[in-house]
Amino acid sequence: MNRYIDSFKNFVKNIKLPANLKRPSRRQMIFWGAAFLIAVGLFAFSRGLLACWTVTRLPGIPPPSCGGSGVDVIGTPMLNEQGTPIAPPPTPIVAPEMILPPAWDGASRVNILFIGLDYRDYILNEGPPRSDTMILFTIDPQSKTAGILSIPRDLWVNIPGFGYSRINTAYASGEGNQLPGGGPGLAIRTVEQFIGVPIHYFGQIDFHAFEEAIDAMGGLYICIPERIRIDPIGDKPPTNLHAGCQKLYGYEVLAYARNRYTANGDVDRAIRQQLVILALRDQIFAPANFPTMIAKAPDIYQEASAGLRTNMSFEDAMKLGVLLQQIPPENIKRGIIDYSMGILDNVTLAGQNASILKPIPDKIRVLRDEIFSAAGPVSPLATGDPTVLMQADGARVRVLNGSVVGDLAQRTAGYLQSQGMAITEIGNADGGYNRTVIVLYGPKLYTLKYLIGLFGVNTSNQIVYKPDPASTVDVEIRLGNDVTGIIP
Repeated sequence: MNRYIDSFKNFVKNIKLPANLKRPSRRQMIFWGAAFLIAVGLFAFSRGLLACWTVTRLPGIPPPSCGGSGVDVIGTPMLNEQGTPIAPPPTPIVAPEMILPPAWDGASRVNILFIGLDYRDYILNEGPPRSDTMILFTIDPQSKTAGILSIPRDLWVNIPGFGYSRINTAYASGEGNQLPGGGPGLAIRTVEQFIGVPIHYFGQIDFHAFEEAIDAMGGLYICIPERIRIDPIGDKPPTNLHAGCQKLYGYEVLAYARNRYTANGDVDRAIRQQLVILALRDQIFAPANFPTMIAKAPDIYQEASAGLRTNMSFEDAMKLGVLLQQIPPENIKRGIIDYSMGILDNVTLAGQNASILKPIPDKIRVLRDEIFSAAGPVSPLATGDPTVLMQADGARVRVLNGSVVGDLAQRTAGYLQSQGMAITEIGNADGGYNRTVIVLYGPKLYTLKYLIGLFGVNTSNQIVYKPDPASTVDVEIRLGNDVTGIIP
């Protein structure tokens, strides 16, 4: 060993440095010393990162310091010092956040709930955030149409399991109480029950992620109809946006879309939000931009991913994007639940006075049908032939026999089919019924009205309201002994 040390000393003595090499200054010594420490730190960080990498499949075994399960990323068991495989710890049982919907088949109508969140509730230590924005989108591949329905955040609705409150509290209640599906799950159930259409997907984004997504696109080119003063979130000062077409940064787009301090409050706000949505559509799907936007999509998604949450796969999102490009702007129906569809009122929430909008269901159903029905609206206020209105309702009906007459369900189904009603299921009721009962799973009011007239239903306990967007039928008829002489 001493021989090797002496050889190394002689080697060092024989090294000749250039004659003009100056002694390094104090500043240079500090610089190179710092550079050396940074290099060592980067090396250690990189080595640890690669050793514990699990995002993609790499060969090799992660060291114990990674806190792994004892199995490397390609399935090779980890061995202890004696060469015996280390058994991985049992996988904890965690309830799924939400049952993921099946992959989109490319042909069915798709309804998507967009939820915009204000995380300042968290910052102010006020618990889970409420939804600042709720917009329901629908896309129909068959008719090449789409729709946008804006839902005001102060709408007074029944939140499943929590009773009546503002609709913007549904997300916070689901998140704060750790319900299955969390905030999005309860928000979806609330909107499904209130609007009466199934919701297949949701997209949730917070303010910061929205700003970053806009900036990743290079800003948004939008035509503003009139001058407006905006107050951006954060340290940006209030400013005025002038009327006309212009490019806005992410923070400006967000401030413009959130402004509610104009003449019509939330209604004006919803109009601006839809204007932003259509401007985004125009910019993304413009023929000159679309190929570039498709290429940028992963980067934009990455920029927003920290504040983005959805149950839609990236592949389905891309397929829907391609479909949307084929839908012309005139085929996109737009609607807002405005003050004409509700009654302004005040209630006490959490000990404070709160303004609410109590909905007028019949008026909202008209708007709903305009946007979500390819054939157009069937107004609950319409008058005319009850049979024609029932046919336009397009309800799916189940007929169950609860009477003493064995073939009554078959005869009733045959008669109703001859009148243009869609009978999809026939069977026996869960017991005997003296009086016929009609169960309403979906908002098919004209079908209900027709059946009330046909069977002579005259008591409220013969009609059961049981909203269920997942039901295979919209109406269920449980035939009783009171109608045995009505059906021919």
